[in-house]
Amino acid sequence: MAKIEIFDPALCCPTGVCGPHVDPELTRIANAVFLLEKKGVDIKRYNLGNEPQFFVDEKEVQKLLEEQGIDALPVVLVDKQVQKIGGYPSNQELATWTGIQKTEIVKKETKTKDLPLL
Repeated sequence: MAKIEIFDPALCCPTGVCGPHVDPELTRIANAVFLLEKKGVDIKRYNLGNEPQFFVDEKEVQKLLEEQGIDALPVVLVDKQVQKIGGYPSNQELATWTGIQKTEIVKKETKTKDLPLL
């Protein structure tokens, strides 16, 4: 199975899902990473604000930052190969790279009508 590494721009917390105005894309990718980790996928996210050494150590990411600046982030590596620059992977891309069905990467919403009445 592929090893996926996501190099995030500086975020306020490890997932970026905090504060009063949460970016839905950050929510989606945080959820996808969580579900993939539960399925045993080797997937990691690195936050430039908290983990800058990973950005220095990964030569391809360092090169992209030197050439394009922070606009290159997020950068996605799959088995140490750059697969995406300047955006998070779609659920379809994650499914393709991991062999896991796209439907298994999306959190199931609980419908209000499915909740028991109190």
